[in-house]
Amino acid sequence: MGLGLSPSRDISNERYKIRKVLTVAIGRPREFDLDQALENALHVFWEKGYEGASMADLTEAMGITKPSLYAAFGNKEELFRKALDSYVDGPAGYTKRALLLPTARAVVENLLYSEVEAVTDPECPAGCLSINGALTCGEAAESIKQELRVRRSQFESDLRARFERAKSEGDLPEAADPTALARYIATISQGLAVQAVGGATRDELKKTAEMVLMTWPPVASA
Repeated sequence: MGLGLSPSRDISNERYKIRKVLTVAIGRPREFDLDQALENALHVFWEKGYEGASMADLTEAMGITKPSLYAAFGNKEELFRKALDSYVDGPAGYTKRALLLPTARAVVENLLYSEVEAVTDPECPAGCLSINGALTCGEAAESIKQELRVRRSQFESDLRARFERAKSEGDLPEAADPTALARYIATISQGLAVQAVGGATRDELKKTAEMVLMTWPPVASA
């Protein structure tokens, strides 16, 4: 599903130099690709969720030691947040692109079909990082649950703003409720991700997207 960027985070300042030397053993500096390590961590979180991903899972996938992970990324929580930012810019980048399309219907059509492709991509874990991460979060990870709630709320707000604009431009009928439409599409988006984790196929999820588009509010004729 779509994710909003955390408003308090400046990704440009957090983007590390791609190559950086860190000490992984006394007197033995080792160079590794931080972007690649982050991508590997992203896939671990995506597959296992935040709490399901152990430090051993992460360091093994990233090819680094715990001291190097802490030195480069701070801690597990900060690593997850950086993985989320990377996810928004990468696998979930279709969300921002969809919002730029000229009509509300085009936004929804592109968003949902791109979502279906993303959550059923055989090269990636099933589902969505934000949903997979949230479903396995307990009380000990309340700050992560809150982070994910904020980002999902931002996604819904972005949709609402786009639909409000569409209504003001005559692209949606006067009776359309941008807030309700945004909540509806956000709910469908989350549901697609959950269904994918449960084993729904790409064709099955495409049919769900088709049904949403069949009921999309028609634009009144001039």
